[in-house]
Amino acid sequence: MTTPPPASTSAAASPAAQAKTLPLLLLVVAVFFLFGGITNVADLLVAKLKGLFSLNYAQAMLVQFAFFTSYAIFSIPAGLLMNRLGYFKGIMIGFGVMIAACLMFLPAARSGAYAPFLAALFVLGGGITLLQVAVNPLIISLGKPETAHSRLTFAQFFNSVGVFLIVTFGARLILGQTADIDPATLSGAALDNYRTTESVVISDAYLGLAAVLAVVAVIFWFWRKALDQASFTTLELTGAFALLSNPRLRFGCLCIFLYVGAEVGVASVMVNYLGLERTLQLAPVAAGVMLGYYWAGAMIGRLLGGFVLRRLRPGWVLATFAVGAIVLIAVSAFTGGSIAGWALVLVGFTNSIMFPTIFSLATEGLREEAPKASGLLCTAIVGGAIVPVLVGLTADAFGLTAGLIVPALCYAIIARFGLFAEATRGVRAQVMH
Repeated sequence: MTTPPPASTSAAASPAAQAKTLPLLLLVVAVFFLFGGITNVADLLVAKLKGLFSLNYAQAMLVQFAFFTSYAIFSIPAGLLMNRLGYFKGIMIGFGVMIAACLMFLPAARSGAYAPFLAALFVLGGGITLLQVAVNPLIISLGKPETAHSRLTFAQFFNSVGVFLIVTFGARLILGQTADIDPATLSGAALDNYRTTESVVISDAYLGLAAVLAVVAVIFWFWRKALDQASFTTLELTGAFALLSNPRLRFGCLCIFLYVGAEVGVASVMVNYLGLERTLQLAPVAAGVMLGYYWAGAMIGRLLGGFVLRRLRPGWVLATFAVGAIVLIAVSAFTGGSIAGWALVLVGFTNSIMFPTIFSLATEGLREEAPKASGLLCTAIVGGAIVPVLVGLTADAFGLTAGLIVPALCYAIIARFGLFAEATRGVRAQVMH
């Protein structure tokens, strides 16, 4: 990984510097748009593959486990690759890996088996990791340090736009059945043929994404001078884990782990939850469209959050939104019908500012060590692999509604981090000065 120029430099604030960084900022926004949407197509695959291969919830959550495990495995190698090949080449390799992974869904669909889909998702996660490790600290560097919270939130807004558009369109494509057959009535060759036929819609979706990624990679190539003109220094990964002695960074890493896990866990059960008799009894396609509204809530919240975080203390905002998520989950669990369904959908709005706010609070005041901390925080995204499996195990044991207890507990700890960040605000100021 490479290090962005210090956010506190005067050049970053000058009009000339801003003009030079504008193309790079637009490029980063485009990357946020893409990997946001591609990441969350997996939410639709949980429901699709669960029915297709007659899986329980824990088995279906292996979709998220395969994808998000990549963050733990590839975050540090991604940094080493950036050091060796350079920032531009590293990101281009990331695009190449993502395109190759999307193409892997074609043989996976033809196999009629579950494991090849998991392998394709694992490789796809590795490609996205290359981009994720780079763009979060980069977006923080492209402006004044005091507006880092809102700038990263605005970038995450475009991430949410990509999620909303791709998930909404993907729900109609992936969750629709190409054959009106109940797989429970099939066996042997007939069942294998049915699974292969139904899997074609998945491979078609990812082939389309591969084409889009190829186009963006070409555009990126023509914009490469924006990166060539930027000044980056090589990140020394040695000693990165020693930074965990910092209690705020350590707590922040835990909260990134829990936040990603909670957000992915709720999204992963959304389609099945909205199909329950006690909620909206929706068909998979309609529930998938509602999942798009979940991400639309995050999109709207990130747009508004960029303004809110300029005026209010970020720790208080984070704690308030986390408590809001707990309240909405409780309302959904203890009511029924449209109230229960829409309450869970609205959790997406409360998720909106959490990732960028946790990220910037955890790295605030670290200065030259911030990129090392970024690598640790990106590794913590592996929570998206672990927490959904816990949601699935709880759902299998006690019911899908009970599974919502797991993300509620995650949000409670995140709320505590927000309060902790504000309580130590004066201490940070003394250390920084």
